[in-house]
Amino acid sequence: MSIRNLDYLFRPQSVAVIGASSRAHGVGATVLRNLIEGGFAGAILPVNPKYTVLDGLPVYASVAALPVAPDLAVICTPAVTVAAIIAQLGERGTRAAIVLTAGLNALKDADGTSMQDAMLAAAKPYLLRILGSNCVGLLVPGIGLNASFAHTGALPGKIAFVSQSGALVTGVLDWAKSRGIGFSKFISLGDSADVDFGDTLDYLARDADTRAILLYIEDIRHARKFMSAARTAARGKPVLVLKAGRAPEAAKAAASHTGALAGMDAVYDAAIRRAGMLRVFTTEDLFSAVETLAHARPLAGERLIILTNGGGPGVMATDALIAEGGKLTVLSAATSSRLDDVLPANWSCGNPVDIIGDAPAARYAAALAVLLDDPQADALLLIHAPTAIVPSARIAAEIAPLLTASGRTTLACWLGGEGVAAARQIFSDAGIPTYDTPEDAVRGFMQMVHYRHNQTLLIQAPPTLACDFTPDRSAAQALASAALAEGRTMLSEPEAKIMLAAYGIPVVETRIAATVDEAVQAAIAIGFPVAVKILSPDISHKSDVGGVVLDLESAEAVRAAAAAMHRRLSALMPAARLKGFSVQAMARRVAGQELIVGMTTDPVFGPVILFGQGGVAVEVMDDTTIGLPPLNMVLAHDMVSRTRVARLLAGYRDRPAADIDAVCRALIQVAQLVSDIAEIAELDINPLLADAHGVIALDARIRLAPVTTGKGSVAGSARMAIRAYPQALEQWVTWPEGSGGSDATTSQILLRPIRPEDSAAHMIFAAAIAPEDVRYRMFVGMRELSASQLARFTQIDYDREMAFIATRVGADGHWETLGVARVISDPENIEAEFAVIVRSDLKAKGLGTLLMRKLIDYCRSRGTRVIIGEALTDNSGLRRLVKRFGFHIAPGEDGCSALRLALDDDLNQPVATRPESAAS
Repeated sequence: MSIRNLDYLFRPQSVAVIGASSRAHGVGATVLRNLIEGGFAGAILPVNPKYTVLDGLPVYASVAALPVAPDLAVICTPAVTVAAIIAQLGERGTRAAIVLTAGLNALKDADGTSMQDAMLAAAKPYLLRILGSNCVGLLVPGIGLNASFAHTGALPGKIAFVSQSGALVTGVLDWAKSRGIGFSKFISLGDSADVDFGDTLDYLARDADTRAILLYIEDIRHARKFMSAARTAARGKPVLVLKAGRAPEAAKAAASHTGALAGMDAVYDAAIRRAGMLRVFTTEDLFSAVETLAHARPLAGERLIILTNGGGPGVMATDALIAEGGKLTVLSAATSSRLDDVLPANWSCGNPVDIIGDAPAARYAAALAVLLDDPQADALLLIHAPTAIVPSARIAAEIAPLLTASGRTTLACWLGGEGVAAARQIFSDAGIPTYDTPEDAVRGFMQMVHYRHNQTLLIQAPPTLACDFTPDRSAAQALASAALAEGRTMLSEPEAKIMLAAYGIPVVETRIAATVDEAVQAAIAIGFPVAVKILSPDISHKSDVGGVVLDLESAEAVRAAAAAMHRRLSALMPAARLKGFSVQAMARRVAGQELIVGMTTDPVFGPVILFGQGGVAVEVMDDTTIGLPPLNMVLAHDMVSRTRVARLLAGYRDRPAADIDAVCRALIQVAQLVSDIAEIAELDINPLLADAHGVIALDARIRLAPVTTGKGSVAGSARMAIRAYPQALEQWVTWPEGSGGSDATTSQILLRPIRPEDSAAHMIFAAAIAPEDVRYRMFVGMRELSASQLARFTQIDYDREMAFIATRVGADGHWETLGVARVISDPENIEAEFAVIVRSDLKAKGLGTLLMRKLIDYCRSRGTRVIIGEALTDNSGLRRLVKRFGFHIAPGEDGCSALRLALDDDLNQPVATRPESAAS
């Protein structure tokens, strides 16, 4: 369940307070007082059999005695009473409740059912939504609603704040009020028994009163729901996250390096980044970031020019910028020359641009005019220290119009207190982000940089893989199934390499030998030099027991090494089982860089991919990053760029650059493998050797776990926080290309879900749509797709929407898009809105019928109840098409027809196969 009935929670016309009282400092009394003093204009209905009047309001003895069914109920009664009250409210017609009561999870009835579960069971038949339990409540200042026991109210504003922590709720309310920060919604989730982060994000993403969303997160329970809602919300407005629990806990025993390296906080960091949100680390940063992102213009790049009237503040800002990984703009020769003309001879002649402490307002304006004209200036930070020569307010008044008219991203730091207060106000009124210290200003700029980067990942179109691969999924699945059938959870190294090879990852030739003699024969067959490794299910890291010997040049050396390994194992770990040896060809790549590529299963977000510097010292080097699958080339390149080893891979001195694309392909292939083979619980490729010629896996480990089913289990593709490309929906169909006459031809076309890699083909497809057909589809004219629109059309959330394309290989050998059918469901999958369009030169050839049938079959398989859509009244082709599929067509608004197909009706009547006669 997601946003259903949440309007009753956030926009109630009437509120009942169950457990209202007059007891000083009691929860019921506080909630009632807050509702009255907050100025809520709707009906306030206290309920308590012990009173007849409270604060001048009539009090009702029970829910049944209420004169109307309240839109919202606030429950302040003991835990044992909550479930029964919820049932009574549901029966009356109430559809939302806030449960402030704590302890429902701990309290159980005679059958062992918790009061929390009983409460949810009571609400379910009525679709009654519950905020809480154990929460502070809800504030919607715009309608005067303070349904909480907070000690103060909230100012109205455009920021929504959602918190799991009750204590933080009250603290932030106090802090924000003292700074004049207002809110559209202020939500305390408490135990999130029903309404959770996913629900609130879905609602707030559509809320016109909310400009930005702030989240305080302690934990996430429904990762896929959260990621879907977060990605949707972040596309439309800034979403900022303050995540608690950053300190690493003691690492638990893990069978792989990846399991030890992929810490919980790093996974949350990856999830926040992947969703296009911005993570901050203090409450103050949370609100300052909102103001920065709300007022500043979008960044064109990541380079900063600093202009200051004092060398010290400029140096402080530079130190802070470099420490946070920022970049200073290098002034061009032309810019430096122009600055020479307007600044004193002793100006700094570089960035930071120090215009000297005696600078009048005219000097500021002249220097800014030059800097704002520099194409290398992505953003500008003005730092001013007050002087007795020129009042700060005069400078601010003169340059504020120049900055606002420039179109450039600008930030300001007015150092000081009372002396610069007026200047700060002038800049704030002009919408220029203003800070108290250079460090704060730089932090604000870097928040913009990180936010820009995360947003870019949301919309950047990945290229088609340079070397597309077709995995042998059946072979990999057979390996996993056979091992588990034998009672094994660890694949042998050779088995792991066979599985990797099935997904196109290059591996060294490896053979298994049960004895020393067989190891010698395997080495002779492979060819010298070779490496010999011990095989034992009881050893996680072979090098710890001397179980790896490299560069063996002869049969005698192999025999001696294998025998010595056996002796060492018997001495160091006498209980360990020896299964034999693996013998592999030596990969002689002098310039190769050892990397690690791995996967582990996070308890919240499911499979996560790890990349970094590999080798035996991988934990000591601590140079890794985490990403959520599925991956594409853009996301894989981003993962690589986040590590220190990326600089080594770029080449240095006499070392040529490694094939970064090959590294990224390996990351994508591993992500595809763990998406397809649900039994994989952990995976290590360490090392993956990378050089200018590509990559090769030298060692690999894969741990398996049986796929479980039943209540509470998450397996298969459902374990992914982001649903992977649903390959099972691909379908080859015969297209009767032509108008149905005797000269009609047929061809095979592929109907499949759209992928991010389709962006180039989609641009060509869009360009081939006639303006009139674009108007039929978009209801307005459109010349070309923007980057964000293209990303929105091709980078979809398969868990909530679907776009099927009809595609084939064109005359130029590249895949071409012929038509698209798109459907987007509401979060509850009750209604789904569709659209369909085909290339203008292919109209009236049956493509719309094929796509529409595919779309309807898909919605029916998902349990969608209703498909809806709109069509311009003069779009006769689409109207005829949908009518043949049983759609009901009714007059709509603004010259449109409303289209509706109820999928729970009997709609199996034959569909006419004649081609469409107009755009469809």
